[in-house]
Amino acid sequence: MTIDAPVPATTAVEPLHGLPIIVTGGASGLGAAVAGRLLVDGATVTVLDRQQPPGDIAAVGVDLADRRATEEAVRQVARQDGGLWAVVTCAGVDVPGRLEDVDPEVWERVVAVNLLGTAAVVRAALPWLRESHGRIVTVASTLGHRAVSDA
Repeated sequence: MTIDAPVPATTAVEPLHGLPIIVTGGASGLGAAVAGRLLVDGATVTVLDRQQPPGDIAAVGVDLADRRATEEAVRQVARQDGGLWAVVTCAGVDVPGRLEDVDPEVWERVVAVNLLGTAAVVRAALPWLRESHGRIVTVASTLGHRAVSDA
């Protein structure tokens, strides 16, 4: 299928009237942009992040490297919002450098946030997502598609 023209930024693909959505990493960068856009489209958004997101976006402060705290945060949001319709996992950390130069604890944190944190959010959300026939959107670096030295 070929799309000749982009969809205007003001047009929602699907009405999100009050649908509860979690966005990880929503305090900055791509996560904040996604959370803001979902709010504009009418979703009920809760950000999971160590930092407070900009504006009045609802948030639960959590370190995604802490699996138990992350799973509890997801359950808290789902109970509070009466379920979940989607999770969008935008949280990620990066410490570029040669593998032999990156401190092992720092490297383990990268894996804990980017991989295990994402899995913890999705795993904890699954009961509510199954019930709502919801969505899972995972965001990853293009480095997953190509190798770059010292990345």
